[in-house]
Amino acid sequence: MVQFTVNAQRFDPYRNFKFRVKWDGRYVAGISKVGALKRTTEVVKHRDGGDPSSSRKSPGRSEYDAIQLERGVTHDLDFEQWANKVWHYTAGLGSETSLKDFRKDLILEVYNEAGQLALAYKIYRCWVSEYQAMPDLDANANAVAIQHLKLENEGWERDVDVKEPTEPSFVVPAG
Repeated sequence: MVQFTVNAQRFDPYRNFKFRVKWDGRYVAGISKVGALKRTTEVVKHRDGGDPSSSRKSPGRSEYDAIQLERGVTHDLDFEQWANKVWHYTAGLGSETSLKDFRKDLILEVYNEAGQLALAYKIYRCWVSEYQAMPDLDANANAVAIQHLKLENEGWERDVDVKEPTEPSFVVPAG
């Protein structure tokens, strides 16, 4: 079994509830959910003329699935302002879209149970393809109003500069 290199006593994988998202050099407030980072590579089948009846497979184009971000509705305008760069209804003829700066690079950071940075991913050239400002409202519900962003992206990679942290050991006082 493969073990953690720095924390040999650790067997459990990291939990999925401690994370932060950063864009424009700062953390975005209140993000409660980040969709999966998923890459799919097409399979190109081909066959040599002399091969009996089996085909060979080679990698083709890679596609990166859109990433969903969710957070509770607040007075923070970050989601809405970014979504408005792709389409802003009241901006006026010819300026509904801001082609200059509608893309952003993101950093997704994952933390261990002690709050130490354990993993990070760089997500490149993201832009908002779907924005939900408010959910369906229901006076009988016991829930938080959630905003959604759907982010198209052109790829992601793990930040290999983020190394496994040395986890603290806690000593329980006797007595």
